[in-house]
Amino acid sequence: MKYLRFFLVGIFFGIVLTKAEVISWYRIYEMFRFESFHMYGVIGSAVVLGVIITRIIKKTGMKSVDGKPINIAPKPDTKIRPIIGGTIFGLGWALTGACPGPIYILIGNGFMVFTVVLASAVLGALVHGMISHKLPQG
Repeated sequence: MKYLRFFLVGIFFGIVLTKAEVISWYRIYEMFRFESFHMYGVIGSAVVLGVIITRIIKKTGMKSVDGKPINIAPKPDTKIRPIIGGTIFGLGWALTGACPGPIYILIGNGFMVFTVVLASAVLGALVHGMISHKLPQG
């Protein structure tokens, strides 16, 4: 029962993304071919909203649901890691037609082939966790 509200918010989020066609393979295809602004508008709105909310959290000293202070650690000033990570993420997104959040929504909408994508994403995260201490951190 403790996590019911998060589950309900997740269901609502899934419905919104489905209705907005954000999980549509065709919309993702249009985005990667630079044929439509739809996905760029959604992603851009999310980025702007994220910046605004992060500023509000830092400025007001907002606390988490548990009442603990929210500490946002500064990111290291590196250039190569985001480029490599973003490239891998983008390639995976382009190949599968789904980024991590919508994978669950696609499965919930009955596209069971995305269970393979989910299993691959989990396996990739597991492998990264196992080798991350050997990777260069800069």
